Amino acid sequence: MKKILIIGNGISGITAARHIRKFSDFQITVISSETEYFFSRTALMYIFMGHMKFEHTKPYEDWFWKKNRIELKKTYVKEVYVEEKKLITNSEEEIEYDQLILATGSVTNKRGWKGENLKGVQGLVSKQDLDLLEENTINCKQAVIVGGGLIGVELAEMLHTRKIPVKMLVREDAFWGNVLPKPEANLISNHIKKHGIEILHETELSEIIPDENNRVKKIITSNGEGIDCDFVGITTGVKPNIDFLKNSSIEVDKGILVNEYLETNCKDVFAIGDCAQQRTKLGNRNTIEAVWYTGRMMGETLAQTICGNKLPYKPGNWFNSAKFFDIEYQTYGWVFPESREGVDDFYWLNEKEEKCLHFQFEINSRKFLGVNTFGIRLRHEVVDKWLSEELPIEQVISQFSKANFDKEFSKKYHIPLQKEFSKLTKVNQYE
Repeated sequence: MKKILIIGNGISGITAARHIRKFSDFQITVISSETEYFFSRTALMYIFMGHMKFEHTKPYEDWFWKKNRIELKKTYVKEVYVEEKKLITNSEEEIEYDQLILATGSVTNKRGWKGENLKGVQGLVSKQDLDLLEENTINCKQAVIVGGGLIGVELAEMLHTRKIPVKMLVREDAFWGNVLPKPEANLISNHIKKHGIEILHETELSEIIPDENNRVKKIITSNGEGIDCDFVGITTGVKPNIDFLKNSSIEVDKGILVNEYLETNCKDVFAIGDCAQQRTKLGNRNTIEAVWYTGRMMGETLAQTICGNKLPYKPGNWFNSAKFFDIEYQTYGWVFPESREGVDDFYWLNEKEEKCLHFQFEINSRKFLGVNTFGIRLRHEVVDKWLSEELPIEQVISQFSKANFDKEFSKKYHIPLQKEFSKLTKVNQYE
């Protein structure tokens, strides 16, 4: 019987395991040193905030794995020998495989700052990070978060619920300014500040200063300012978790290099999820995508290949979602942070309710390219269909009520949206 070995029990690896089981009778083993059972990583913050317990984050009952004949091993892989088709764990156990799937996820991307390994300095990626956060924030009087991305705002909200004062160092002049266009970035910056979080824009970390116990007591910013603190959260992005492959013959760059079929350079070795790096860029997508949705799609695609139906990875239209304190965020297609030649914008804002929609479209063809939504939840299948059909922006705006996520309870934001668009384009008739 073919032996399928999966390293990593995140969304990518577990999706692959479940779908391989649907289509085959192969022997499946999943290895992880993080936790015994798969859990929802996006729910980590709610454990710290007291809204959930860890057992609530497990999508499947503990008996699910044995019933579906998916063996789980809680151990750390230290070496992979692709020629012999085996790996070695930290307990020197040898495990053989016929096909190997690397789904090892991400780790915090530290930048080599002086003092970054002091006590009280950490990232927030794994279950172990969450446990360490509990320890590091006991009697915390001042926290500093370095970085203004999605993990940074989650960590700020988590600490805020414990009434821990937070200062955030954000490199850009508005929050997540390398991803969001300026109006949205300003909206989120102001929203975070309303929750009592102090944001220091255009400010980076220079050094972390220890006390006599080798614990953080102060940071020095790029502006030369000293800030006393007893906790530093590093949220300047993540990087693929691939250090254990340094002695193997598997080709890596920033991540594990894969082709369109998610194959590495080594026969019967594949990589999916955060740790995978596409050799050829797929449209506007980054070659590494540390995103839950793409990890799931990679797992589903690779399962088909493993089970004899070889499929290329075609992720379709870009989509992502997040939450900034009270503002839900969704993005569909492409909304570029900087102006691009041949691309125009339509931006609608309800400032009082902190809700906005930002559309981008081609000027000449009028083709709808994408939309950012803040505080307004849309139906994924509707917007995805508009993008796939390459509808003109006028038709998208006229049909926008169809994307309303909850027609019964949601306000009809499409009406003021259409009126505003009509003023700008002199189009008066809408469905």
